[in-house]
Amino acid sequence: MLFDFLWKKKKKTEEPELKPQPESEIDKNVLPEMPTGEMELEPLPEDIDQDSLPEELRDEPEEEVTAAVEEKAAEPESGETETEDSGFIEPEVGEEIVLDEGAVEFSEPEPLEQDLFERLSHGLEKTRQKFLTRLRGFDGEILDHDKLEEIESILIEADLGIKITQYLIGLIEQNFLGRELKKDELNAFLAELITNILKKGLVSSFELQKPLHVILVVGVNGSGKTTTIGKLAHRYQKSKHKVIIAAADTFRAAAIEQLDIWAQRSGVELIKSATGADAAACVYDAIHAGVARGKDILIIDTAGRLHTKFNLMEELKKIQRIVSREIPGAPHETLLVLDAVTGQNGLQQAKTFKEAFPISSLVLTKLDGTAKGGIVVSIREELGLPVKYIGVGEKIYDLQDFNPDKFAKAMFEQ
Repeated sequence: MLFDFLWKKKKKTEEPELKPQPESEIDKNVLPEMPTGEMELEPLPEDIDQDSLPEELRDEPEEEVTAAVEEKAAEPESGETETEDSGFIEPEVGEEIVLDEGAVEFSEPEPLEQDLFERLSHGLEKTRQKFLTRLRGFDGEILDHDKLEEIESILIEADLGIKITQYLIGLIEQNFLGRELKKDELNAFLAELITNILKKGLVSSFELQKPLHVILVVGVNGSGKTTTIGKLAHRYQKSKHKVIIAAADTFRAAAIEQLDIWAQRSGVELIKSATGADAAACVYDAIHAGVARGKDILIIDTAGRLHTKFNLMEELKKIQRIVSREIPGAPHETLLVLDAVTGQNGLQQAKTFKEAFPISSLVLTKLDGTAKGGIVVSIREELGLPVKYIGVGEKIYDLQDFNPDKFAKAMFEQ
């Protein structure tokens, strides 16, 4: 055959068993010499049938060889680093950066007024579903004392509080006891009452004070205080105000880092100190930097503190003294940030903070995460403190000016 020269079979011969010899007895002169350099193999004839050869002896197809060469050429050489799939993606301007207190989309376009209400309505969906759906179950029913007790339970579960609930139940009893409730009649009645409660002491738009308008922000850990400050700074900056932030939460490094990111993305200047440094000294530096650099607004972040911690509350009073000494009449606003999810616990926090020093208005965050949106009404009536901002989501425009009419509408209308 054509390939006999390749596949000559050798006859098997019995070979005697070789016994290993000591190295000293081996005659090294009779050992064959090992070839040096590359061995030259005789090429196969060009007209050979590749299919008749074993797979390991066949030539690789030309296209596979070309692909392998190109793949090899694409690999980085030693010392080079691969950037496209290295595991680190450089964040683009406007990209979301997630930290410990929620996320913010800087690149989001400013929404229209209708979009803002839709955000508010969506944020209060949990409250509305639990509250509104159950109240509608009384449509077409004759209101008696048993049904009045059921309504009372619904109002308490919405975290309206005992005082407000008793007030509302008294008015419902006067107007509807013994008569049939028309469709959505009860809902409309409650919406009007709650709107009137929330309108008391409504906060008007603030006027900038000279030489520097100072806003002090306080609250417990986890309330969303630092994120609220970042959103406020972005809002004021978009309104063409020159803003500077004092990172006086020197107990928590993550708070300083988070504010640093907000400041960079919003073009806002940040005054910060090392972790554990004197918070009052940081505030002092920020005040003088703000005045010297012609800033309009100074927002001061403070360490998240439990309202039961005496020493931390005393430190907050020290900051307040420094501010009022350096700028008479300051702070011009003191915002207390409360987590709506905490419900009546938030009310107790607000009471303790109010006893310690003056609070001008409230910021209620995370209303989208609770079915107890009635806490807004309870805090307003119990403390007499107006609600200035509410948070109904994680995005930047989900921190909204509080509007009682829109809040009641979003809470009671499907």
